[in-house]
Amino acid sequence: MPRSNNHYTTAQIALSGGCYWCMEAVCEALIGVQAALPGFVTAPDDATPVEAVRVDFDPRRLPLEALIAAHLQTHRCTANHARRDAYPSAIYADDTGWRQASQTVLERQQAEFSAPLVTRALPLASFRPADTRYRHYFFAHPERPFCQRRIAPKLKHLLAGFPDWVDRERLAGAGLVDLD
Repeated sequence: MPRSNNHYTTAQIALSGGCYWCMEAVCEALIGVQAALPGFVTAPDDATPVEAVRVDFDPRRLPLEALIAAHLQTHRCTANHARRDAYPSAIYADDTGWRQASQTVLERQQAEFSAPLVTRALPLASFRPADTRYRHYFFAHPERPFCQRRIAPKLKHLLAGFPDWVDRERLAGAGLVDLD
């Protein structure tokens, strides 16, 4: 499961469920996330790449349960909407242990929702990073209309629902939190 070195432990999963700018911003706002890289994933049974974010995190600082709960609460994880083929709600892991742990978290998280989750835990077949100009989009451009209309509300929801897991200083830098 986790890979260790002398300084920290890193786990890696990928998340899909909406546009990668939104998911990247949510992940970058969480304490314990070391990197959130937007790009495209495939699962073994589906060669069509979908937008996702690959997340490197320290499970000692950010438990998998908190990361997945934040993901579920910031996208439409119970909706089989018309764009679900392009934006599947899923957690991808190339490690069987993390995939099984993710499935267990999904089963526990179901109690938080009145409708069934459509989110699945899938094996990761491939990940291709997005072009560098699309990385760190929200935190580089928080004033842009898309960021204000689509991403900022997700981050405010994240702050309200997960105050212990949010990097308030990072959100303050984007004008979403007053640290005074």
